[in-house]
Amino acid sequence: MSGSEMTIATEGHAPPARPARPGGAGGRRGGAPRLPARLRRLGLPYLLLLPAVLLELLVHLVPMLIGIMMSFKELTQFYIRDWGSAPWRGLENYRVSIDLNAPVGQDLLNSFLVTCAFSLLAVGLCWLLGTTAAIFMQEDFRGRGLLRAVFLTPYALPVYAAVITWAFMFQRDNGMVNHVLHDQLGLTGERPFWLLGGNSFAALAVVAVWKTWPFAFLIVMAALQNIPRELYEAASIDGAGIWQQIRKITLPSLRPINQVLVLVLFLWTFNDFNTPYLLFGEAAPASANLISVHIYQSSFVTWNFGTGSAMSVLLLLFLLVVTAAYLLATSRGRKTADV
Repeated sequence: MSGSEMTIATEGHAPPARPARPGGAGGRRGGAPRLPARLRRLGLPYLLLLPAVLLELLVHLVPMLIGIMMSFKELTQFYIRDWGSAPWRGLENYRVSIDLNAPVGQDLLNSFLVTCAFSLLAVGLCWLLGTTAAIFMQEDFRGRGLLRAVFLTPYALPVYAAVITWAFMFQRDNGMVNHVLHDQLGLTGERPFWLLGGNSFAALAVVAVWKTWPFAFLIVMAALQNIPRELYEAASIDGAGIWQQIRKITLPSLRPINQVLVLVLFLWTFNDFNTPYLLFGEAAPASANLISVHIYQSSFVTWNFGTGSAMSVLLLLFLLVVTAAYLLATSRGRKTADV
């Protein structure tokens, strides 16, 4: 057959159609429809958060539920091997913990008041030092980068190494604190005990503020980068001094950050266990007996895990109430300021 005859023959016939894929137009075997792109886009964040949620359940929520269950039992050293067989006590552990006429309730109340005073003092000083340092670090001067690194050193050091070093510095006979205050400056009549008696509260506050204030400094310093410099330039042209600029521009701009920062610092400080335990050991002085150490003593020293668990639940409820009240108050204040 010639080329022209082949052309005429092929012009009269259409090419054969391709066989359809099994499963219809979607191209899915078994007829299963493809998930919409919107559903996949909405489900992807939850899928990425799933490992963190599972880890949170494993590390925090499951032990918390076990602790709540233990608070209703008479769990002592006799039932450590099989704590599930401990007798059911109901709310008796809670009644003993809040009974202010009994030694257990009185000790818990004293520890709670000490913790409140310590938290308010430490959080206030951390915020004040961090905010002040961050504000003055905004100006460009020689050595600013080095000074920032020095300020962040306490936050970068391991907690155990830093607190143990402070414990050695607070020693009465050979500590550096007494060497400077008593031997060199002569500010004290005799070498004071910093880890015993009433001075232990001051020692605890110093260590807590020293290791925590760089966090406030870091957060406030990052927040200050978002304040436009034009506001300060305009205020300077209008004749506003440095204190007026801080009061009228800096602090109002930092209000949303400070609301979160103060709450985080309060929760960290109120629950702090490492600092008092490393400074004073298992037997903390009464003036520095924070509630975290007190609960530890009630649980692992006296072996009364039921009462210790009840105290932990009461502490959790207190922090939840304080957090909810704080967030409610700050949200109302923010709405009022916006209006």
